[in-house]
Amino acid sequence: MNQYYETGNANKDHTPNHDVIMKGRRLLDITGVKQVESFDNEEFLLETVMGFLSIRGQNLQMKNLDVDKGIVSIKGKVFDIIYLDENQSEKAKGFFSKLFR
Repeated sequence: MNQYYETGNANKDHTPNHDVIMKGRRLLDITGVKQVESFDNEEFLLETVMGFLSIRGQNLQMKNLDVDKGIVSIKGKVFDIIYLDENQSEKAKGFFSKLFR
């Protein structure tokens, strides 16, 4: 059994929970993160169990990262939070891979 089922943190189809909790537009706690694709002080691109998530803002910093539990905390001024469809996520990953070579 996986950890999500044993601890009761799973929904009916046994997919890990995914929550986005914003506190005062300055702190984001995100669960269900599979991997951090890229980040800088203006944008984070995360792969979550519900798809790719783009967070844009100003002075963004990773406050906490727990890969084993799939938790990411981000602080800074948040402008927008957008889920990307498959086509958009490929463009975003391609852009960031060129940028960070």
